Amino acid sequence: MNTQYRKPLPGTPLDYFDARSAVEALVPGAWAGLPYTSRVLAENLVRRGAPEQLGASLGQLIHRKRDLDFPWYPARVVCHDILGQTALVDLAGLRDAIAERGGDPAKVNPVVPTQLIVDHSLAVECGGYDPDAFTKNRAIEDRRNEDRFHFIDWTKQAFENVDVIPPGNGIMHQINLEKMSPVVQVQGGVAFPDTLVGTDSHTPHVDALGVLAVGVGGLEAENVMLGRASWMRLPDIIGVELAGHRQPGITATDIVLAMTEFLRQQKVVGAYLEFYGPGARSLTLGDRATISNMAPEYGATAAMFAIDEQTLEYLRLTGREEQQVRLVHTYAQEAGLWADTLAAVEYERVLHFDLSTVVRNMAGPSNPHARLATSELTARGIAGAWQATPGQLPDGAVIIAAITSCTNTSNPRNVIAAGLLARNANRLGLARKPWVKTSLAPGSKTVALYLDEAGLSVELEKLGFGIVAFACTTCNGMSGALDPAIQQEIIDRDLYATAVLSGNRNFDGRIHPYAKQAFLASPPLVVAYAIAGTIRFDIENDVLAVVEGKEVRLKDLWPSDEEIDAVVSASVKPEQFRQVYIPMFAIEERTGPQVPPLYAWRAQSTYIRRPPYWEGALAGARNLRGMRPLAVLGDNITTDHLSPSNAILASSAAGEYLLKMGLPEEDFNSYATHRGDHLTAQRATFANPKLVNEMAVVGGKVKQGSLARVEPEGQVVRMWEAIETYMQRKQPLIIIAGADYGQGSSRDWAAKGVRLAGVEAIAAEGFERIHRTNLIGMGVLPLEFKPGTNRHTLGIDGTELFDVVGERTPRATLTLLIQRRSGERVEVPVTCRLDTAEEVSIYEAGGVLQRFAQDFLEAASA
Repeated sequence: MNTQYRKPLPGTPLDYFDARSAVEALVPGAWAGLPYTSRVLAENLVRRGAPEQLGASLGQLIHRKRDLDFPWYPARVVCHDILGQTALVDLAGLRDAIAERGGDPAKVNPVVPTQLIVDHSLAVECGGYDPDAFTKNRAIEDRRNEDRFHFIDWTKQAFENVDVIPPGNGIMHQINLEKMSPVVQVQGGVAFPDTLVGTDSHTPHVDALGVLAVGVGGLEAENVMLGRASWMRLPDIIGVELAGHRQPGITATDIVLAMTEFLRQQKVVGAYLEFYGPGARSLTLGDRATISNMAPEYGATAAMFAIDEQTLEYLRLTGREEQQVRLVHTYAQEAGLWADTLAAVEYERVLHFDLSTVVRNMAGPSNPHARLATSELTARGIAGAWQATPGQLPDGAVIIAAITSCTNTSNPRNVIAAGLLARNANRLGLARKPWVKTSLAPGSKTVALYLDEAGLSVELEKLGFGIVAFACTTCNGMSGALDPAIQQEIIDRDLYATAVLSGNRNFDGRIHPYAKQAFLASPPLVVAYAIAGTIRFDIENDVLAVVEGKEVRLKDLWPSDEEIDAVVSASVKPEQFRQVYIPMFAIEERTGPQVPPLYAWRAQSTYIRRPPYWEGALAGARNLRGMRPLAVLGDNITTDHLSPSNAILASSAAGEYLLKMGLPEEDFNSYATHRGDHLTAQRATFANPKLVNEMAVVGGKVKQGSLARVEPEGQVVRMWEAIETYMQRKQPLIIIAGADYGQGSSRDWAAKGVRLAGVEAIAAEGFERIHRTNLIGMGVLPLEFKPGTNRHTLGIDGTELFDVVGERTPRATLTLLIQRRSGERVEVPVTCRLDTAEEVSIYEAGGVLQRFAQDFLEAASA
């Protein structure tokens, strides 16, 4: 703490840390050119950093240098229950390890306030056409997750600094936006910017409020929870100037899908984006949040909007106290975070995007950045005339149509537009096709209140879009079971069945095992596709129905912007947010210890099991010698390939294990919910049926599926069988991959699974940021090929043995030694992607938990 920069905050009884003065003391005039992100980081350094390091750290921000690490101390950690639960399982296991080594387990607690929202556990078993869907789905959720919820209830009492929002209340990002973030925090009489890390890649959702929020894996979150700084080098901060205004009939979803395509093309992976300009100022907070939420889809780490009048208006709309709104206004202006104080910012790179160029869009069939203008669906081969075929379902049948995820349901305008389109369809007697499983899963309970206020709940229900949950559902692969007859027809006829959803992810195999591909669309378009029933339909021009001799097309149903805005203005009210959130966040008084400090692990649980991080393969040395490839992979391998989150099939390795454990198939739940039990979660490693492992060659061709080739025998087997074989042999493993390895959701089991399999290193052309840190957190060494070198240029076929040679220092050049079956030896220079000294320290200890345990015991014995 650098107390010389602590000053009174004008008009308040509070103090603040004046980062502007600290910067100007080093380089006069430098503050005006600093981006918003740099200003937030500078305040953090001044308030939390060591005085002897302040000049060097601020110098990195001022001079745009990237040769020193500096610390960032987020104010909060926000978790959903999947990664949050597994992080707390890890801490419970850490308590056991500390107790066994003579330490006091009760002293192992999150140091940083940690908020856990149970929002990733519910599957849509009952669709929105069932009037009791919400109650039934919640009952199934509670039954299936009893083990998990028992553990989560224990953590709420056993750990200090942990608050839990129980299931059935909404999605972490939307609750964070609407309630949890104060934008400006107050602690010990000091006001400072709210900052956080979250265990989900869409944590930047709240960047729309001007809050620096970064998605991290569970392992990195554990590091922050335990009070360690998140060390970084100055990120690439890119300005994105928004011009123009959207055209009539264009939603925020259309804008963000166009922007996602554009920003992917501009290569912003890992960057911190700052949106500004007249276009940005005209966007509502809901629209900004839609853009910020999609940051991982265009590859950015953060997607910031400066604090301005729209921010204050949103805080009032969502029921924040007027005193807090005034504090945000005062602090932002005084601390240089108000939009008007950023007029002279200098960016190293500036991109330009014109909102007026955006047309109605979708994305698909496999990636969020694969934009499809709805007017071009026929030309792109997606839509087109289709003929009736034997059986119930047409070619390209939409078997799932879901209004889901925080991306869109945090934006009242999107949801109201869907309700108005449904109303217009009902007036004409239109209906969803009977094979379409429809659902509405808002991210917040306030959505139900303003839909009721507008009289639109009943309109959506008539078309099958009744509320099935307040949770993350279809977008996360929790779309639930299909009607058995429909599923069997898909299997028997090998149909090309699809899903259309208003989510943010549509990777192959994610949404449902029998939806071969999926398309992202705005909520009103989702309703339209439920009526059309097939993706082989020109949604702009084809006839949805004929009513009294008149052809009905999309344009006849689409509400005007004026009507949407009028309904939003009349129906969305601050008292709705207060009605939802005041009881939700009522403080529960703790009356002393109610549970023991060590968790009583349930031996038969397939959900919660003591983690194995101090035993088995993880207790042995990592020699980085004689490694065999477990897989040779191409570009764009996602965490869904590495550790899928969707439904578990009985024929899978995990399914077979659960049957042996006595779990009935209808209660298998998803892969994601079982990640607190490593014996189940290990069997999900590379369990995606869409995986292409180039080693799995059958009949001269690479076969798609969860397959591997055991060497030196050369036998192609199921991936889990190969892992078991190598585990029994204690064979060290390596993975060879292409570009963008590990993109997608920030799930730590994508790193845990490969490490428990015996993988010691991964050599790829490039890594997604969160996954790279997760690998390090599990003690897996990430290696990056030099430009122009890849698995093809090296002729890697999986028969080789690999060694890694050299001293592991930040971004050092190491040697990947390849020994071919012929006896030839090839030395390949690779970059060690341990980017900071902190990452080296964590890797050398064996991972995050091992590092903390060593430090904790050393401190206790000092």
